[in-house]
Amino acid sequence: MARAAGVSPATVSRVLNGHGTVDPSLAKRVRATTAKLGYVPNAIARGLALGTSHAVGVVVPDLANPFFPTMLKGIGLAAGTAGFRIVVAESNERIAEEVRLADELARLTDGLILCSPRMPTAALRSLVDRGIPVVCTNRVVRAPELGIVAADWITGARLLASHLADLGHRKVAFLAGPASSWSNQQRRLALSRFEGLKVEVIPAGSASADGYAALPSALETGATAIVAFNDLVALGVLGRLGELGIRVPDDISVAGFDDIPSAGFLRPPLTTLRLPLVDLGVQAWHVLQRRLDKQPPGPPVRLLPELVVRESTAPPAK
Repeated sequence: MARAAGVSPATVSRVLNGHGTVDPSLAKRVRATTAKLGYVPNAIARGLALGTSHAVGVVVPDLANPFFPTMLKGIGLAAGTAGFRIVVAESNERIAEEVRLADELARLTDGLILCSPRMPTAALRSLVDRGIPVVCTNRVVRAPELGIVAADWITGARLLASHLADLGHRKVAFLAGPASSWSNQQRRLALSRFEGLKVEVIPAGSASADGYAALPSALETGATAIVAFNDLVALGVLGRLGELGIRVPDDISVAGFDDIPSAGFLRPPLTTLRLPLVDLGVQAWHVLQRRLDKQPPGPPVRLLPELVVRESTAPPAK
């Protein structure tokens, strides 16, 4: 580029970086040569030189779960408005991989948003202690410099428990999600402590196949309602119930969490907890931007889920 324009590399650098100290005629020559050659500056190299990448890393546990792409949309929209790109990595629910990805992205980007992180608290605090701007969604950890944006799953799960109790259910099977999931812990805690409901906890997971596999154990409890860790697990439950000829909600009620886009189109449509996921992503970006601007993250941002009652829940069979 410099040779083609007949100037020094330093002059090319000053022109492309917008410095006004270059002679106008030289700047014009550099820009004309740039256009002629179709030259596109290397954003990563430029970022390294300037000490900023104008990119943020986002780590998610499972991109197959519609919960996370919807949240990513909010992050991407807000970050793009601020002139930042997002770099997304998936850990596939593997804690060691999540830690590795967070460490790698921390070296390549200006900050991190960890979506529902599963890693140990010590690993999260280690990132913060290194001076990395970090925001967690759906995970609450006490660390002054760590940004938090999370759903109030305790209140949300109580809304669902109250709905089932009002219908007349007294025994519920909860198909639990990953043990390392903070959301799972919150949902399980709220359901188990709800007065008037006996809750049997069945290990399951976060995917539809997990709900399908765990259903026989749930039925053995004699529960009149099944609450799945998320809507994907509930989808697997509904599929197997259909195979067994067990009617929903006539024979048993089913509910989930998250209100993924397909939840309202299942047969029957699924009762679930809705979270404003795009807004959650936007809020996560705003908290991270405060950290990028060297400001405190502020108090944890809490979003209240909304109970969406559909046809999959009804009074228990007599």
